[in-house]
Amino acid sequence: MELFTAPWWSALLAIILIDLVLAGDNAIVIALAARNLPPQLQKKAIVWGTVGAIVVRSAMTVGVVWLLKIPGLMLIGGLGLLWIAYKLLADQGDKEHDGPIASTFWGAMKTIVVADALMGVDNVLGVAGAAHGAFDLVVIGLLVSIPIVVFGSTMVLKLVERFPIIINVGAAVLAFTAAKMVVSEQLLDPIYGGPNTLPSAENLHTAAQWITYAVAVAGVLGAGWWATRRNRSNNDAKLVPH
Repeated sequence: MELFTAPWWSALLAIILIDLVLAGDNAIVIALAARNLPPQLQKKAIVWGTVGAIVVRSAMTVGVVWLLKIPGLMLIGGLGLLWIAYKLLADQGDKEHDGPIASTFWGAMKTIVVADALMGVDNVLGVAGAAHGAFDLVVIGLLVSIPIVVFGSTMVLKLVERFPIIINVGAAVLAFTAAKMVVSEQLLDPIYGGPNTLPSAENLHTAAQWITYAVAVAGVLGAGWWATRRNRSNNDAKLVPH
């Protein structure tokens, strides 16, 4: 694909749109993982979390052809992302792991990097598909995603401080993203449908997809609510004198 031709610009626009949609999930993860840090460390976590996101995406983009050949990759990534979404909710009200500031910061970084790696699968595959093998477009797409993630993380973090319910909304978005990854797994085409799906089975596949979305979101929110309530009960019990 030649530089600055109509196909090149259309592919670049598609990549930017993909980054806008998918980088929002990364911004949510970074913001939620950094929400319990002191203000001076929140900015540091956002910056380094973004660096980690770009490094992870860059490494995965280089091996995207190899990644496409791995059966079950989307399924594993989706299940892992469901666990991350649950942990972001379950960690609320659990003060047993406050510890030193350094360990808290690196704990947030670990969450961010793992989530970036899982969601990077979706992003890399989307960007690589839109780029049609043009490496320059892939690089530009990665560079474009940097300000999107940084700005989005900062904005979400400020909103979370004012409206804690956003934590649940963010976890629901991550759960939905995880469900989309599971549904797009080629090994599960007999359940969710694929390119060769028969028209007669299309309604069944669509129903299976929406049931998966609903179960993922409801399951994460329900499990997160239960874990948060249990942690707070345990903390209250420790404060009662014996």
